[in-house]
Amino acid sequence: MLRKIILLIFTVFFVSGCFKKDNAHLTLHFWAMGAEGETVQYLIPEFEEENPGVKVKVQMIPWTAAQEKLITAFASDNLPDVLQLGNTWIPQFVSLNALHPLDVFLQSSLQIDAENYFSGIWQTNEINEKIFGIPWYIDTRVLFYRTDVLAKAGFKNPPRTWDELLWQCRMIKKKLGNSKFAIFFPTNEWNIFVIFALQNKANLLKENNSYGNFESTELKEAFAFLMKFYDEGLTPLSLSEVTNIHQAFAQGFVNMYISGPWNVYEFKKWMKGNLADKWMTAPLPGKNQYPGVSLAGGSSLVIPRQSKKKKIAWKFIEYLSRPQVQLKFYKLLNDLPAIKKAWQDSILLNDKYMKAFYQQFQFVKPTPKVPEWEHIAYAKIQQYAEQVARKAMTIDQALQCLDNDVNRILKKRRWMLKKNFGSVK
Repeated sequence: MLRKIILLIFTVFFVSGCFKKDNAHLTLHFWAMGAEGETVQYLIPEFEEENPGVKVKVQMIPWTAAQEKLITAFASDNLPDVLQLGNTWIPQFVSLNALHPLDVFLQSSLQIDAENYFSGIWQTNEINEKIFGIPWYIDTRVLFYRTDVLAKAGFKNPPRTWDELLWQCRMIKKKLGNSKFAIFFPTNEWNIFVIFALQNKANLLKENNSYGNFESTELKEAFAFLMKFYDEGLTPLSLSEVTNIHQAFAQGFVNMYISGPWNVYEFKKWMKGNLADKWMTAPLPGKNQYPGVSLAGGSSLVIPRQSKKKKIAWKFIEYLSRPQVQLKFYKLLNDLPAIKKAWQDSILLNDKYMKAFYQQFQFVKPTPKVPEWEHIAYAKIQQYAEQVARKAMTIDQALQCLDNDVNRILKKRRWMLKKNFGSVK
């Protein structure tokens, strides 16, 4: 009996020693973008303490250089073990077969479950019924508005519908005169046009996302509605008129603006003194419902397919997905937590500007999950939106041209669908 006990003790120490020895050489490589890459390093010591011998090496990549670096790293089989990806980038890397599906890990995870996340955000990571990323931090767009200006125009509450939005903007313009504007819809941003299209239940692409659908009735209606704001002088047409949106908002030059959580902290810097209590955030007005739909944004954590350390990589993702860790990250960088439970903390519950974001996250949708989407959005949608706003083209002309351009961009996708899955219908 004594001999068996001694043998068992020896075995335990031997196995433990081997495990520590193996872990002593385990380095987990994590690439993160911009400020996140710098700030996440403050969270690493706790993970390393919980996992003796594991070292996390973080490489910070500037957002401006990220696409090129990631594609180059993939081509040279040099992607890290864990990677931060903007959720609109995930389709591109899935199409390259660069990401490892996470469904097997999810089945046994006690930490991560789809129910813990806002459904519209979670969907950005789901492609072909597989999950390729876990939301890390999230964002969306809400309405920023001057409460005092709305009150002067006779309104106690922000708009809840398209009709109310247009009516309130008309009344604000009437009250302020031609030298100021009710709202600001930048012509060099595609987001606003897509948001209102989605609110009108438009499908931006059709036939398995292989053709443009911008000439649809729903999309034309959304474009026509937005153009009223330019036609009636409710929003500045020239971007040179609004060189600093925060200053313009503080001066009452523009009095409503649709933007994301990053601007809460910027507006706090500008809206000081007697202006501190004269602005607020609200969920977006919808065409026939409130809140209206907004965009599902943010970044996710993914595991490249080539990683040889997938189990510890998943453990790291689970760690960064803990509510308390996400709250710590929020306090460091103001990135909004992806986990719904984290939103029950007083730091968010008691922030009056954050309430609108929590409401809005219940009503967000992803953009089309195709690799070509960013090219379509940045190079085409805003190009033709500006042409219509400046009356260089009619809505019908612009949307026809937009569909033609999008169809050319999606030509390779149609070829791939036909080759792999039969004829595109």
